[in-house]
Amino acid sequence: MSNVTALDLPLMDPLPERVQKYFDVCTDKLGLVPNVLQAYAFDEEKLNAFSALYKDVMLADSGLSKLEREMIAVAVSAVNRCFYCLVAHGAAVRALSEDPALGEALVMNYRVADLNARQRAMLDFAVLMTEASYTIEETHRQDLRNVGFTDRDIWDIASTAGFYNMTNRMASAVDMRPNPEYHAQNR
Repeated sequence: MSNVTALDLPLMDPLPERVQKYFDVCTDKLGLVPNVLQAYAFDEEKLNAFSALYKDVMLADSGLSKLEREMIAVAVSAVNRCFYCLVAHGAAVRALSEDPALGEALVMNYRVADLNARQRAMLDFAVLMTEASYTIEETHRQDLRNVGFTDRDIWDIASTAGFYNMTNRMASAVDMRPNPEYHAQNR
């Protein structure tokens, strides 16, 4: 494996059986092990903590679709200029939406994307949270309710945006590199 970050943190060797099974599932489903998982694979507890939080934010039951959560990941990552997340989650948006132009627009500037009112409000909130969370007031939450989001959905929007603000900073700090395969996917 080539270095996936600028840090010298080698994979556990050998990988614990549970980690190897997880990586095998990734390879079977995705055709690769995402570099973000390999980056955390120097420490099983850190990998498990990251994976558990990812699964909760991105895969748990929610009023937000998987596509909507990926859209938040891309819009937040665009503000933060996170190379890893823009490439990886841009590919996910292209795949889930079956619209390469949507993925590219969100990477560049979500405001130019062809979005419905619900999506626009969701991304406006996620970006506001990223740029100036201290300015969020009840009117911002009400804007989300006005386009059909429940209070639980608002929690999930905030949770997703918060998760990607954290992971963007980690990825940038350690110079995490996206898997090369992501660049050409779903174009």
